[in-house]
Amino acid sequence: MSQPRSRGRAVLRHLAAPALALAVVASLPSTGRTTTPPADAAFGAGLAPVAVSYATTTGGEVKGQFLSYNDFHGAIDPPGGSGATVNGTPAGGVEYLATWLKKLRAEAKAEGRVTTTVGAGDLIGASPLVSAAFHDEPTIELMDQIGLDVSSVGNHEFDEGVKELLRINKGGCHPVDGCQDGDGFAGAKFTYLAANTINKKTKLPILPPIDVKFVGGVPVGFVGVTLEGTPGIVNPAGIKDVTFADEVQTANKWGAVLKLFGVKAMVLLVHEGGTQSAPPTTPGVSDCANFSGPIVDIVKGLRPEFGVVVSGHTHRFYSCSLPNSSGKPSVVTSAGNNGQLVTDIDYSLDRRTGRFTGITAKNVVVENGVRNADGTWQQTGGVFAKNPALVDPGAKTLADKYRTAVAPIANRVVGKISADIVRDARPNGESPMGDVIADAQLAYTKGDGAQLALMNPGGVRASLSYGASIGGEAPGEVTYGEAFTVQPFNNLVVTQTFTGTQLKNVLEQQFVGFNGQTTQRILQPSAGLTYSYDSTAPAGSRVSALALNGTPVDPAGSYRVTTNDFLANGGDGFSELAGGAGRTTAPGFDVDALVAYLAAGEPVAPTAADRITRLG
Repeated sequence: MSQPRSRGRAVLRHLAAPALALAVVASLPSTGRTTTPPADAAFGAGLAPVAVSYATTTGGEVKGQFLSYNDFHGAIDPPGGSGATVNGTPAGGVEYLATWLKKLRAEAKAEGRVTTTVGAGDLIGASPLVSAAFHDEPTIELMDQIGLDVSSVGNHEFDEGVKELLRINKGGCHPVDGCQDGDGFAGAKFTYLAANTINKKTKLPILPPIDVKFVGGVPVGFVGVTLEGTPGIVNPAGIKDVTFADEVQTANKWGAVLKLFGVKAMVLLVHEGGTQSAPPTTPGVSDCANFSGPIVDIVKGLRPEFGVVVSGHTHRFYSCSLPNSSGKPSVVTSAGNNGQLVTDIDYSLDRRTGRFTGITAKNVVVENGVRNADGTWQQTGGVFAKNPALVDPGAKTLADKYRTAVAPIANRVVGKISADIVRDARPNGESPMGDVIADAQLAYTKGDGAQLALMNPGGVRASLSYGASIGGEAPGEVTYGEAFTVQPFNNLVVTQTFTGTQLKNVLEQQFVGFNGQTTQRILQPSAGLTYSYDSTAPAGSRVSALALNGTPVDPAGSYRVTTNDFLANGGDGFSELAGGAGRTTAPGFDVDALVAYLAAGEPVAPTAADRITRLG
């Protein structure tokens, strides 16, 4: 009996590079979603923490712990402004994340639990300057240092394209900028999984699809996927050689491979998620209040061996029990974003069957503040004080290396604002920060004949805070680092000519059902562009009263329209924006347009965000 078991384990230990498994999986039938619940299905009633029990152990138990986080986005520094807190508690920063991970691992070790630290994608991409200036190499090095073991990729792992992701994984100097820190780049020590990112030529995943860890001698399998909709939200140029397969079919197919090799306990790391909604007005970090989202359907189609689903993408926190394809519960978690939470998942395995017998999960806030005697948090000039007792020295030393290197650029004051300019969308879908970016891009390209500009809401990554003083600047002053955090993608600024009819079609494509659009996304308009919309009207007739500087847009007229190149290439489902004529590209990047606008004169004020009128 012992010899076959030994051979089986030897095979499992090599599944991180599964040549045999790749051959096996090609012959397996696809298994998709078995049923689809109503679109408005909601689950959960505020569980804190979630706990499920599957069976009584028959051969003794093995105890383990998963620590997970997602959507880190290179947030090496603690987030500032309105994003500085989680439900009122100041949180985040990599040296604090390291401390809390160590604390939770120590608690688990005292209980006899083996810890595996996992991620659910978007570790990099849309990053602040301290990471982005070095092509996110600092974040990868820090993820290694704080003990990440395995993670799925997310859509933002593809921000600089597939080739760059493979370099980030394998290591080596950047092909253009070289090794900017002077000591090389070794790549990720943790395992990046990309089971549903398929090379068009080889028909195989571009990175390992699965991984296996042994917990007390019992194998636990991991499958990692990003959302199938990744092509619609990244620059098409960087992913032209790959396709993105269905999340459920991919997970179940690779789950079958794992089961074939004797793995009965599985974890899906998936960069797709859901959200809690009111009531309560402010759900708890470990609640599952009125839960809905794409992850519900995904879990409903999964094999029952997937007892744990670590999710992301929505930047929301939750801890849920959702039914899988067998009707039994899987534990589904998300730790928000920016390293401000860690999900602590305790589980037990049956030593004989290898299956989960019980799982509990809760989110832990990565506190970084100093609490006053009355329970409030210390602040100076609107900035939360940081607690030196919660700093991990090793993580801080590595982070400080890059902070020091980038400080002359990041702390340079580039302009002023008169008040907070927030990215939060109003009920009409418009945000003051989105408007300001559109205004900046219009001003940047007026010399090229631009008459209006449109900005995608997903590209607005942060607010500008009047009182923030991370770099020591005065209130109202904006640093280059702060501007870059708002627009971290280094997109190009593109101007094209559209007819009035085409422009209306662009705006109609903001809504589901028009020319293939699958997600409602309200573009942020520059000053002078006004219109109304009724989202309940039939597709293609939702936009009305379209005018430019008070004059109705002429369907046969010509208009020069500025966007970033992500939109101009059809990103976010805006295929209509790929059809312009006379395309020109401005010098520099989109952040340069914002910096120029901030520096142009009087302090920039937040807009009223009333250029769009919502009728229904």
